[in-house]
Amino acid sequence: MRIIFFAGKGGVGKTSVAAATGIRAAEQGFKTVIMSLDMAHSLSDIFDLKKNLVDQSRGQTVKIRENLWIQELDIQEEIEKNWGDIHQYLSTLLNTTGLDEILAEELAILPGMEEVSLLLYINQYVREKEFDVVLLDCAPTGESLRFISIPTTLEWYIKKIFKMERAIARVARPIVKRLYDIPLPGEDYFQGVEKLFNRLKGVDKILIDPETTTVRLVANPEKIVLKETQRAYMYFSLYRMSVDAIIMNRVIPDTVKEPYFENWRKSQEEYLKEAAAYFNPVPIFPVHLFQGEVLGQDSLADLANKIYGDRNPLDRFFDGEPYTFKKSDGKYLLKLKLPFIDKQDVDLNKIGDELVVRVGSFKKHILLPRQVAAFDVASAKLDGEYLQIHFET
Repeated sequence: MRIIFFAGKGGVGKTSVAAATGIRAAEQGFKTVIMSLDMAHSLSDIFDLKKNLVDQSRGQTVKIRENLWIQELDIQEEIEKNWGDIHQYLSTLLNTTGLDEILAEELAILPGMEEVSLLLYINQYVREKEFDVVLLDCAPTGESLRFISIPTTLEWYIKKIFKMERAIARVARPIVKRLYDIPLPGEDYFQGVEKLFNRLKGVDKILIDPETTTVRLVANPEKIVLKETQRAYMYFSLYRMSVDAIIMNRVIPDTVKEPYFENWRKSQEEYLKEAAAYFNPVPIFPVHLFQGEVLGQDSLADLANKIYGDRNPLDRFFDGEPYTFKKSDGKYLLKLKLPFIDKQDVDLNKIGDELVVRVGSFKKHILLPRQVAAFDVASAKLDGEYLQIHFET
């Protein structure tokens, strides 16, 4: 099975790229589903589908051609299906504070509920082998990164807090009920949490298995977009999810000679060079700006050709981890793979939250996590083909 996440800043063209990849995968005979996690779904619009066709699906899969389905998650449907008793308790609790009942129900939809629903579907599709390929059109970067930490956080809660909390609630419930009108969670609530955790088991291993799952970051050659893409790249790497390609969308082609676009084209050329320094050795696939709107299956197929050419979109375009962070005894270590170099070739420079590694004429920018960025570079040494950089105060 193959799972590919398409992530990036809002408006860079993630939905178009995910849809184009789905078209190519389906043409190759693979049963493919494209899932939209963005609250403002546009997947059905990209395929130019009739609105009532998707509305009637209520968040379920909709077949749009041979071997290809789309799914736009419906948070209300997912709450009823996956969060029933948990959502009911939270809305009741909020209602006791004096909030209007409808407002309480709305506020009881917590951040992360939709992401958990996505993870449940991933686990389901892997276990049931319903599809060969799952493509995920993620929400804008800041929101989409939340789902990565959910399995680990929930596992910690279940192992460290859940049993004790459940036992205390069981003992305290009859007493509190006589003294206060604020309800403690009932057994249905705890059963709901436990059931949710059991259905999520194993999904964290799926996310970090590079044989199955990779991330493709979609960007435009613009300063702010590149910075956010760099940050997303760092976080996915920290969570050990494999980024196997950068799709650089909407590049103005050299054939455009009009003076109006000249400065824009030159600035894009500079940002493309910066992107190569940021993300090397992960490959960058530049995609020229289309003359018209990318809409419908024909134009999506054309986009797939522009992105992948003769390549198989389900291949893993990069193997391995370009760099890793570790913490030991209060100190941070960055391991950077740099084969075939001598220590005399390496120059390090830390500027704000970026580490600039220069090897000869090659320069690599690495965005540092906030905790590491607060430290200074203390030492660096070569160990085989890895450059080890130590940070301390």
